[in-house]
Amino acid sequence: QGQLVESGGGWVQPGGSLRLSCAASGFIFYVYGMGWYRQAPGKQRELVAWINSGGSRTYADSVKGRFTVSRDNAKNTVYLQMNSLKAEDTAVYYCKSVESATMKDYWGQGTQVTVSS
Repeated sequence: QGQLVESGGGWVQPGGSLRLSCAASGFIFYVYGMGWYRQAPGKQRELVAWINSGGSRTYADSVKGRFTVSRDNAKNTVYLQMNSLKAEDTAVYYCKSVESATMKDYWGQGTQVTVSS
């Protein structure tokens, strides 16, 4: 059974940076697309950034130029580098993996990111 464990969340002032990590286990990491979603209070969960098995990246318009998603297949880990954080980035951030051939997916438990002064 696959498992995703996020880390790196916390509190940061506007303009600051955080790096989230998502460690994967229990499945063949390099064949899965990996990404980050977030859910703010009272809002739907939304896609933030995605990196597929070939390394192609997709970003939500709201984070383009500020966030960078990357993966290390040797460490079975995906990262989200978040710079120039804004109050509206405050949310629980979730890691997700999807195998494109079968659409088998896994979710992490989420990590809280709070941006405030």
